[in-house]
Formats: sequence, C-alpha cells, structure tokens
Amino acid sequence: MIEGTVDVVETADGPFTIVAANDGAVLGAGWNTSPEQVLTRIQPALRPGALDEGPIAAAEAVRAYYRGDVTAVGDVVVRQQGTELQMRGWRALREIVPGEVLTYSELAEGIGEDAGAVRAVAAVCARNAAGLFVPCHRVLRADGTLGGFAWGLEVKRSLLAREGAPGFAALF
Repeated sequence: MIEGTVDVVETADGPFTIVAANDGAVLGAGWNTSPEQVLTRIQPALRPGALDEGPIAAAEAVRAYYRGDVTAVGDVVVRQQGTELQMRGWRALREIVPGEVLTYSELAEGIGEDAGAVRAVAAVCARNAAGLFVPCHRVLRADGTLGGFAWGLEVKRSLLAREGAPGFAALF
C-alpha cells in the first residue's frame, strides 16, 4: 500500500490541503480541508491508501508564495500520472511564469496540438491534481475571462491578482 502525508496550510484564500508521497513529492493539493477531496483527484496508481498528518516541505513553499514570493512553488517536486497529452500539458503549465497567462488555444499550440483542441486542453487543466504547484489557474478563455477552476473562480481570480497578471493586478 502506498503511504503519504497530509498537511493543511492556512492561506488568504482559505485552507490549502497538500498530499505528498513519503519522499516529499506533491501528489495532490487544493483549497479545502478535506484530504478525501484532494485524494480523489490523484490518479489511482499514485493515490496513497494511508495518510499520516504532518509537516510537508512543500507547505513552506506555499507559505512563501502567500508572503509574496510567487515563484516559490515552482521548484516543488510534483508527481502526477496521466495520458501523454496530460503529461505534456502539466509540464507546460509549470513553465508559465507567474504574472503571465495563456489562453487554452495558446496552451494547446504550445504542447503541439491544434489551436482548436481547446476542450482537450481544458480537460488537462481540469484533471490537474496539484493545484498551485501546476498552475492551471494561469490559463484563461480566449476572451480573457476566467473559464473554470476546480477550487472556485474567486480563488483563481485571487491567485492571478497576487501574481500581478494583466487585468487582475488591481484586485490585489
């Protein structure tokens, strides 16, 4: 049985739950206090069957992010499992610089897909288990609107404002 650790960090956007493997790699994370909600987003092959509560190194990166170092979460090791498209998409998401945004079609083109593959790319974002560490919040609709976000549009808007994204910086 795979074992892991869960840690909850208090943030300006509410409690942020992190589930990590025993080696510290983040398997899943999101804004809630329910490890079960985070666990259900982790691919079954990686999902821990047992969780201990305790400190996770990635939690300090989250605290640093919320103190103003919006690059702090970029170096955290994340482990996800998915299709080839999902893996390319998640890698590309980690390359988006804080304060910058892409549209779903730009992300599609960036990972070698047709710009019309918007739904497929949106599904890659929706299946991202490691919110914040794999910054799917930096992807918007072509018209500049938020689109969706598993943890709520208010959190997405707050993250973009915190990072100084154009059109959102004034909100923070």
